[in-house]
Parts: sequence; C-alpha cells; structure tokens
Amino acid sequence: MPPRTGRIERNTAETRIAIEVDLDGSGDYDVSTGIGFLDHMVEQFAKHSLIDVTMKIDGDLHVDQHHTTEDSAIALGQALSDALGDKAGIARYGHAYSPMDETLSRVALDISGRPFLVWKAGFTQEKLGEWDTELIEHWFHSIGQSAGLTLHIELLYGSNNHHICESIYKGFARAVRTAVERDPRKGDSVPSTKGQLGG
Repeated sequence: MPPRTGRIERNTAETRIAIEVDLDGSGDYDVSTGIGFLDHMVEQFAKHSLIDVTMKIDGDLHVDQHHTTEDSAIALGQALSDALGDKAGIARYGHAYSPMDETLSRVALDISGRPFLVWKAGFTQEKLGEWDTELIEHWFHSIGQSAGLTLHIELLYGSNNHHICESIYKGFARAVRTAVERDPRKGDSVPSTKGQLGG
C-alpha cells in the first residue's frame, strides 16, 4: 500500500504555515501555532486520531488570533485531503461519544466532499488560556470546508469550558480515525455509488 501522507505549505500576508500528516501514523505530533491552547487541541487531535501531525505556524498574532486559527484549520484540512487522495477503500463515516468528567459530546462525520457543519455547542467564558472561544466553532467550520467533511458536533451536557473543548476535539479525532481507516472489504473501491466523493 502506498503511504497516505500529505504536506501543505501555505504562505500569505497573514500566516506562514507548514503542515505534514501521516494517516497511518501512531499519533506523534510536533505543533507550534503561537497559541498555547490551540497547540494543545491539535496535539489531542493527533494523539487520539493516531494521525501524525507536524504543524508550524508563524501568524500575525499582533493583530489577533483569527487568521492563525482559521488558517491552521484550512491547511490541516488540505493536508488530510491530500493524504486521502481519491478516498478509495476508506470507511468514510465516523462517529464518537466523548466523555470528559461532567461533559459529554457527540461528533459524527462523513468524508463526503460536501462540506457542512452543524454546531450545537457553546462556551460560557471568552477565553481558554489566551485563545478566544468564539474561534473554536470557526476552526471546525474551516477544517470541514477544506477537508470536505459533513460534520455534526453536539455538546450533550457539560459545564467546564476546558472539558467541553477538549471533549469535542477528542471526539472529532476518534471520528476521523474511524472514517479514514482502510476497510479491507472495500479494496480499492471508492465508498460511493457515484464512484467518487464530492462533486
């Protein structure tokens, strides 16, 4: 089987980004975005998806965190899409319930090529560490758009904002892990009656 790896370099006036992923890794990571809590969440994604992630970002944090947050998700989604190629043989769908202490979230996704986000979650404080919590929904919107995911995220209950965010990221990671896994019964077949995903 050929390696399922993706590499993206994305340089704009707002951010300079280099990302590498290996879908068949072991969850290793080397992440530096300039936003500590975002680093922590991308590291959680790598660890629980078993996707190796290297992410280096130099962004215009002197302006605010929006560009770095958005572009990290866009580039990570592009790297995942690059690694998936034509998506032949993958499970395609994934879902996970993710408990963390008093919090429970549910994530379901389809690597459909048709981006759509349903977000039923929220936060009661403006920041986690130095990261603006209003950017978290936008991060998932951006990665869904660039990776071609139909993505449903729901907080079932919870009160601790750190737990809520981490529960969602871990659930997303586990759902992605399931969806990108090769299904031996599918061989090299694209999992769609259309013969392609997206379009």
